[in-house]
Amino acid sequence: MTGLAHKFPRKESTPHIPDGKHAPAAHPSVSRDTTVVRIPLRSAKHHYGASVSRGSRPYNEDSHQAGVIELPAFSRKAPTSVTLKKNTGEGTSADGASGDPQVFYFAVFDGHGGAECSDFLRESLHEYIEKAAVAFHLKSSLQTSRKGDKEGAPVLGGLGGDAQQQTQGKKALEAIEVSKDESKDGKAESQDGGTTPYPGDPPLIQNADQEQIKQLERDLTRGWKDLVGGYFRRFKPAYFSIYSGYQKLGDESDPLQESGQDIYSGAAIEEVLTYAFLKADYDFVAAQAAKHSESRDDTRAERPLNDGDILGEPSKLAGHIGGPNRFKGGSTCSVAMLSTPTPTPFWNPATTSSMLVAHVGDTRILLCSTATGRAIPLTTNHHPSSPVESNRLRRYAASFVTDSFGQERISGLANTRAFGDIASKRLGVSAEPEIKRVEVGPAEYSFMVLMSDGVSGTLEDQEVVDLVKESRTPEQAARNVVNFATEVSTEGDNATCLVVRMGGWERRQEGGHGSLGTKESRDFKRQQASDPRTRRQ
Repeated sequence: MTGLAHKFPRKESTPHIPDGKHAPAAHPSVSRDTTVVRIPLRSAKHHYGASVSRGSRPYNEDSHQAGVIELPAFSRKAPTSVTLKKNTGEGTSADGASGDPQVFYFAVFDGHGGAECSDFLRESLHEYIEKAAVAFHLKSSLQTSRKGDKEGAPVLGGLGGDAQQQTQGKKALEAIEVSKDESKDGKAESQDGGTTPYPGDPPLIQNADQEQIKQLERDLTRGWKDLVGGYFRRFKPAYFSIYSGYQKLGDESDPLQESGQDIYSGAAIEEVLTYAFLKADYDFVAAQAAKHSESRDDTRAERPLNDGDILGEPSKLAGHIGGPNRFKGGSTCSVAMLSTPTPTPFWNPATTSSMLVAHVGDTRILLCSTATGRAIPLTTNHHPSSPVESNRLRRYAASFVTDSFGQERISGLANTRAFGDIASKRLGVSAEPEIKRVEVGPAEYSFMVLMSDGVSGTLEDQEVVDLVKESRTPEQAARNVVNFATEVSTEGDNATCLVVRMGGWERRQEGGHGSLGTKESRDFKRQQASDPRTRRQ
């Protein structure tokens, strides 16, 4: 016999006779109204879907990531109506190790020149964000001193049991006023022909160690100046405290107000993301600069096996980022993080949440408005033709070149912001993220889409949203978007699409004209793609 078993002789083995004196231990979930479940996010097709296609390319350079990261909550506190009392046996869900509700993380990466940079970001970028928050000593926007909590005092919790959550979710969905007027939300045209991006909400200032933050930022900017120079000798990131007083544009969190500290003594999650992006890019560029550009390195065989080890962190290898040779390509990136004020997840129709979007390059993130059914872009393409990018780079005497197709490029690149691309760093191709904060109301948005330029370069934003509306699950929606983009594309680029369910998913077809608004244009593209005489060879 193997496994767990007693070693007593058979004669000592007697059956258990209940005597009524010792009751069995109660199951932790004593309340039938509260059910705690663990959802494997990557395989939960009703909540999240991802699809990838290499198109007509010989290999795939795109990458993506989804999961939960250990980060202090950055959402605003829930209204006082969303509270619970501490009852015996009450279960909670989606709590992180720090006691905050879990922060969800979704990201898409579009590599160019190879997959080394996009793979590095997929495996490490979320760790840089977590470590930056720890180094900044960033505190939660929700937790206050718990020493004075008394039994029965209202505390932030979920929306109640399963029955209560279902009732409140139905009320939130029914409260959405669906509009058929397309001239409302998300209809304004931008200069590049798409819809105007969401302007963003003000940052939320949280408790942090401002002296430590400024020292870290000084060290990082000094490292960029010494390593690259050029553009980085004068660059000033928008959310760095040493250069800008962005705190005056934000709102104080409740813990910061209770501590009595000045607003300039805190920091926002936007500053954490900016530092993490620039730090990850710095480590990647420094690792590539330390390598030989030749295909053969004669000195590599003479180096010790533990040459790149760091004392105290044996799992981290300095200088071993990527392959043995210098990687001259790069990657674009779009990250979306969601934080909720209660353990109730963001896809519940009755819950509110705060979304942070950090973007570099030409990947794209969209939201679908439940009320109007319109696509709301949260990112803009960082191309030389963008007025913002043109002004940013021309301040440093950067020059643009127009190719034979009339597209402006900088040092041969179509993107003015990217990770890697070590040959173009001096000209200003940096990984400074464009960051936006979105306060999400109950059932305000139906779903979120993250995609690479293999999808956004072929389909309009509204076409992508309408394709998702026609699908039964986010997993099926991601496959439909990628399949359609691959079918009608003339470029054959790698295509990646992530679809995330949000509170208004069940009413995604009701706003505007449903999915019929772009049906004719999609049918026309499919017809053109199926006709070999009209398809570009």
